[in-house]
Amino acid sequence: MTLAGLLAPFSAADGGAVALLLIGWGWIGWRIEHPTAARPSVSRIVAQYRRDWMVQMVTRQPRIFDSSVLATLREGTSFFASATMIAIGGGLALMGDPTRLAGLARDLGQSAAPDYVWEVKLVLSMLLLVSAFLKFVWSHRLFGYCAVVMASVPNEPEDPAALPRAAKAAEINITAARSFNRGLRSVYFAMAALAWLAGPLALAGATAVTLVVLWRREFASQSRAALLMPDDG
Repeated sequence: MTLAGLLAPFSAADGGAVALLLIGWGWIGWRIEHPTAARPSVSRIVAQYRRDWMVQMVTRQPRIFDSSVLATLREGTSFFASATMIAIGGGLALMGDPTRLAGLARDLGQSAAPDYVWEVKLVLSMLLLVSAFLKFVWSHRLFGYCAVVMASVPNEPEDPAALPRAAKAAEINITAARSFNRGLRSVYFAMAALAWLAGPLALAGATAVTLVVLWRREFASQSRAALLMPDDG
């Protein structure tokens, strides 16, 4: 079968909806990581708190609290990495029996189509999940690097290496958190991509809802307002 024949079951609306999802995925990630100075994102605000955390760690004795917080962050990345692996395995199992996907699509009001059409639609979500898995694994690794650098910070605050090494730990911590957030966004869009089984309009709608949710959480949430409250009350 030619390429034209393979693409025949997909309409221009399908292509547009997929493009909207991919562009939205890339755009919201860029916007969150590169906000304006007048309206910083939650991720950018928390990054400064991470730097302040490492400065406080230098004088905190003992540093059990800091190690506990970092362990909690690593547990989160480990959990999501495991969850995405399970989801990827479930997706591969569905691709092995596309008739189930075809039945689900019919239940959602979609017309009959070749089995490979449903496999292609599922692959979009699978690719996003793979991206999320890789981000979570790298985030877990970076939090491990952060732990090593934190452990190397001298116990004496007067040591000239104390604050510079704390600053290094902070930047690694921020990079790990950035990778973790990218993984979460990929999971959000992977769930939105499943709506393609119900058609291109459903995919476009799910993409729009996902963008609104991410925008609100990063730029208009109550947690953001709390983070911006002045420390003097």
